[in-house]
Amino acid sequence: MIPAAFDYHAPTTIGEATALLTRLGDDAKVLSGGQSLIPLMKLRLASPAHVVDINGIPGLAYIREGEGFLRIGALTRESELEESELIRTRYPLLHDTSKVIADPVVRNLATVGGNLAHADPANDHPATMLASGAEVVAVGPKGERRIPIASFFTGPFATSLRPDEILTEIRIPLPAARSRGAYLKLERKVGDFATAAVAAQLTLDAGGRCEEVGIGLTNVGLTPIKAAKAEAALKGKNPDEATIKRAAELAAEASEPSADLRGSVEYKKDLVRVLTARALRKAVERAQGVTTRA
Repeated sequence: MIPAAFDYHAPTTIGEATALLTRLGDDAKVLSGGQSLIPLMKLRLASPAHVVDINGIPGLAYIREGEGFLRIGALTRESELEESELIRTRYPLLHDTSKVIADPVVRNLATVGGNLAHADPANDHPATMLASGAEVVAVGPKGERRIPIASFFTGPFATSLRPDEILTEIRIPLPAARSRGAYLKLERKVGDFATAAVAAQLTLDAGGRCEEVGIGLTNVGLTPIKAAKAEAALKGKNPDEATIKRAAELAAEASEPSADLRGSVEYKKDLVRVLTARALRKAVERAQGVTTRA
């Protein structure tokens, strides 16, 4: 199908972009990678009167460490994460995630910032960012805000971004020496949304106990879910089989899936349990320095 008519805007600075959003209000949509917005427009599920294309704004695509964070520019393409040696070696959770997002064609265009700002609970990055304890940087006419990812997703396809703000950067705390993660996803076919997926990130102390733990769940609720009780069950404990099993059960309890063509509620909850246990085991092995199959 062909989208409804709209006015196209191509700002070249963040200030120009936010001024447009202020003036146009709810009639405007921001275009970054376009892998969610354009299909919605073609299906007439979204018909914005104005499209504000931010791809012409320089300086919004980068992957670097600094000031205590891994800093990812909002226009960084998914394929750039997948191909980054820094991401592969120091942030395996993020690398796991980037590899299973849609297909190579989509990953060459889709942006990390757009993935998060779209706030689809079936997207992969939101759960990964929850597990990582990330924050996003938003810029609007009143300046810059840093928003913890735990308070960013307010509902299905809804975030705490103001209508006149643009997400410009994602920040993930630099990992400790024994801090690693893993992302596991079950999909019906390559490129599909997850039936369910689990992101796990943990830090082991000198005694092998879980000093920090993050667990995020994909596509089993109206928003991505931070499995706080499962995290608490691991924190301060040795990640042995019994402890991992209990954490996995609590993660399943935290999930709120709906039945659909991908499976029943019971099936999806059990899938969360299985994937959580596997992701935690893989994260522990990585944190301990054991090489596992990517």
